[in-house]
Amino acid sequence: MTLDRSVLMFAGIMVLISVALTTYVSAYFVWFTVFIGANLIQSSVTGLCPAAWAFKAIGIKKGVAFE
Repeated sequence: MTLDRSVLMFAGIMVLISVALTTYVSAYFVWFTVFIGANLIQSSVTGLCPAAWAFKAIGIKKGVAFE
């Protein structure tokens, strides 16, 4: 799996987890979903993605997700 696809999968999993936490634990977990969305927006604008840095550090290779 490439870096691009790993970041997309991680973001999707985190959104699903945050929705489940909001539904079953506390409505305040909606702020976790807001944080994830804000991070995705800032990553698209700046090109800086903490998840990508972490995946790159563990050796996941770069790729082009939408060729």
